[in-house]
Amino acid sequence: MTRTALVTGASRGLGAALAKALAPTHHVIACARTVGALEELDDAIRAGGGEATLAPMDVTVDAAMQQLCRSIHDRWGGLDLWVHTAVYAAPLSPAGHVAEKEMTKSLNVNVAATRRLISYVAPLLGEEGRAVFFEDPQEGKAYFGAYGATKAAQIALARSWQAESRRTGPKVEILAPEPMPTATRARFHPGEDREGLTAPETEAARLLPSLI
Repeated sequence: MTRTALVTGASRGLGAALAKALAPTHHVIACARTVGALEELDDAIRAGGGEATLAPMDVTVDAAMQQLCRSIHDRWGGLDLWVHTAVYAAPLSPAGHVAEKEMTKSLNVNVAATRRLISYVAPLLGEEGRAVFFEDPQEGKAYFGAYGATKAAQIALARSWQAESRRTGPKVEILAPEPMPTATRARFHPGEDREGLTAPETEAARLLPSLI
């Protein structure tokens, strides 16, 4: 029976690297907004002998996520793994000057979408499946108000789900990646020397045993 993995935020960075790392053992359902990047991911997965289903969708669109999860149920009957890397990195700003649109987008992507996806994906994972989230503890740091608060809220949701499902499943993992030269990090550290950072592919290989 084909093992299935849904990767939300699969178009770049750690999400794309994990999708490629999972492809030898899973059929990957890759969800992201950027069609071109998803097609490049698909090419890489197929070149390695794997298979993927592309879902060019926005995680903040409720109807799209309902459609995606219904399609997964109808085609495969459920999921073995959900890897959630979708995140919005609002520009750095003093707490009192966070733009309304940036806070709204941060809440929509990092919190509201995660809450909806947990409710839709949990039945697909059942008792034996696994959901994986990724920490990035920036809360309380200067100028990280929008991102720090909403990323912390995302992980708080995940931790509550983890505690609630400890006996019944699915298994919920919260992992801490090493700093990587991703677009998200570049927004926060534009002048950083990226030579010392861990490549997403290297980090995906390190984290893979915790996913499967």
